Amino acid sequence: MPPRRRVLFAILGALHLAGGGAAYSAPPAPDSRAAEGLGRVETYVVYDSSYQRPRRLWVYTPPRYDAGRNAPYPLVLAFDGAAYRDEMPLPRVLDSLLVVGRAPAFVAVLVDDSTGAARIADLGNARRMVDFLGEQLVPWVRRGWHVTRDPRRVIVTGSSAGGLAAAFVAFERPDLFGNVLSQSGAFWRGAEGGNEAPWEWLTRQVAGSPRRDVRFVLEVGALENQVTLGGRGPVFGSAHRRLCDALKSKGYDVTCTEVPGGRHDVEWWRPRLPGGIVALSAAWPRP
Repeated sequence: MPPRRRVLFAILGALHLAGGGAAYSAPPAPDSRAAEGLGRVETYVVYDSSYQRPRRLWVYTPPRYDAGRNAPYPLVLAFDGAAYRDEMPLPRVLDSLLVVGRAPAFVAVLVDDSTGAARIADLGNARRMVDFLGEQLVPWVRRGWHVTRDPRRVIVTGSSAGGLAAAFVAFERPDLFGNVLSQSGAFWRGAEGGNEAPWEWLTRQVAGSPRRDVRFVLEVGALENQVTLGGRGPVFGSAHRRLCDALKSKGYDVTCTEVPGGRHDVEWWRPRLPGGIVALSAAWPRP
């Protein structure tokens, strides 16, 4: 059986809808980029003038990408780009969803981050990241690829600190990012990645600000009940619930899920990534 057909049958066999269509599970496809009908991933390096350093990016284009078609492509932006290229893996997910007709053809940009404290400086409620995305990255993507300028057709996603960053940048720039898929977002953090009180900076900003035109799909594991910072910070899952409550009280379109048995691990995030994309894009037009 050809590799592409084996991938399709594997995904169709595992596909299941749950929670009123809000989520489903599909195994990651084997890494057979050369197989017929799969999208392309290309590597780039740009100079990030906000952080004053080179930054790697990976750009995914779908099968039969057409820069001249009338309708621009919807866009997905993911943090922790290397992980979303390989471990999650977002390109395989987008290929699979397109094959089974669950999502439109996307262009995706995977943004590389550092590790340790430098990663938190990228992703922890960081104003410099908002500046980089708004002033450099999004204009660069729009120049190079036929992507939408409608924030309602853009998803920003990430997990852990990346899940926090996804929610934060959409809150700050709803004119660019109209949909958030956050998995185990670190919403306990203070401003600019702070490890000291006051905690839960984004939640307080949401509660004290007018509602933005942003949709949220937020997930956390039911077992993510650890106390952060070795006991000095908030309980991880409780901080997640408080952000959900703040969004709901402001009238946001938000879906909050506590995944039964879920922990803070890619093994829980990976199978649920397709469902979040489906939930956010289900009503979009399919050129």
